[in-house]
Amino acid sequence: MTAASFVTLRSATREDAAELAILADIASHGFASWLWLGELAGTEGDTPMEHGRLKLRRDDGYGSWRHAVLGEAYGETAGAAIGYALGDDVKNMEVDRVALQPVIDLQKMVIGSWFIATLGVYSHLRGIGIGRRILEDQIDRAGTLPVSLITACDNEAALSLYKKNGFSEKARRQAISVFESSRKHEWVLLTRDAR
Repeated sequence: MTAASFVTLRSATREDAAELAILADIASHGFASWLWLGELAGTEGDTPMEHGRLKLRRDDGYGSWRHAVLGEAYGETAGAAIGYALGDDVKNMEVDRVALQPVIDLQKMVIGSWFIATLGVYSHLRGIGIGRRILEDQIDRAGTLPVSLITACDNEAALSLYKKNGFSEKARRQAISVFESSRKHEWVLLTRDAR
């Protein structure tokens, strides 16, 4: 059985924002909820995840529900991707938290590409082709644009998936720890040529 035979992909709706927030946090190994925590002061939302949900419900900006695709399998949401064409406005992006700087620096290297900001699959559904199917969809959505994404250097499953699908390493930046106990790693920028 191939991934395509049991995975259904669909464009996200605003109502999928909670699921997207969870999957974005899973894909980033908690980095997304840490970012949302830092944005909470004086905003809507009681928790980082609620703030993330509200951000993903927006109609505008990078990474809203409008840029998301959900993969469904076995009667449930299995995973998601958030991807979009990375515009010139990233050149002028300033960060308010130093831990974001290496990620933004890597993004500035791939302006004009289709950038996969999030690709996550629930842990109980990993290893059966769902991530591969969602990745193939993102590559198709890129059309004639090259495709890029960033992952942690120690995310071996993701690195293997991306390399098997034509991605190669373009650059690395040392991740800045958000907590004293945070694992030390590098962010890896991967790219592949347009189809």
